[in-house]
Amino acid sequence: MPHPSPPRGAAARASHETARLLAFDTSTERMAVALVAPHGAWTADEPGGALASAALLPCVHALLARAGMALADLDAIAFGRGPGAFTGLRTSCAVAQGLAFGLGCPVLPLGSLLIVAEDARIQRAPQDAAFEVDVAMDARMEEVYAGRYRWTEGRWQELAAPALYTLEAFAAMAADGPGAVAGSALAAFGERLGLAPQRARVPTEHERAAALLRLAQAAHAAGEGVDAALALPLYLRDKVALTTREREAVRAARDAAAEAPR
Repeated sequence: MPHPSPPRGAAARASHETARLLAFDTSTERMAVALVAPHGAWTADEPGGALASAALLPCVHALLARAGMALADLDAIAFGRGPGAFTGLRTSCAVAQGLAFGLGCPVLPLGSLLIVAEDARIQRAPQDAAFEVDVAMDARMEEVYAGRYRWTEGRWQELAAPALYTLEAFAAMAADGPGAVAGSALAAFGERLGLAPQRARVPTEHERAAALLRLAQAAHAAGEGVDAALALPLYLRDKVALTTREREAVRAARDAAAEAPR
């Protein structure tokens, strides 16, 4: 009769310092993948969007190969749960859930807007004890995904949960708010966001995968791992199943936005 397999994953290596974590996010046009183990960390920032569904797993295996690791070595899998592009969120959640089920390890759901906030913090105030930022990401169709976050006492607080805003509604919420503003909506909509001139702006991300990895490590250290069945996306639009005409309208709006001057 075969002996039971020895414990693996989080049960075998509970220490945060020795955790082996895989993290990825495909909620935007950039795909972020990161890996950390006691002997190092590896990151990849690659084209995402429609490419993510085909590119994510090969990128994961490439990072594992660079680290000399196998999937079975992982203690937990972190993933960007959204908000963001519908197809990208489905890719991230499906891959996280499938891998975690197969490996018997927990998942760490991470807010995709918080990744932008963490990257902005490192760009603007890496040594500051306090930092506040409104994150606004281009959601297309004249809307933004936005949330407000504060860094204090070495951790993030969510001051305003992620929500879908029209440009007018976001301007009313964020025009005179404290702190910086970060995210792709700055380049997409510019002055139409109605921000006060004195507000600091962080329009582009510097190292999304590195920011993702820091959040994954913090979540693991805080014991935020959950069952693989809870690898679920955060959708903010009222409908996710569109009619043919609606899909055509969305496609036309996206094409127009892509061709507009930035």
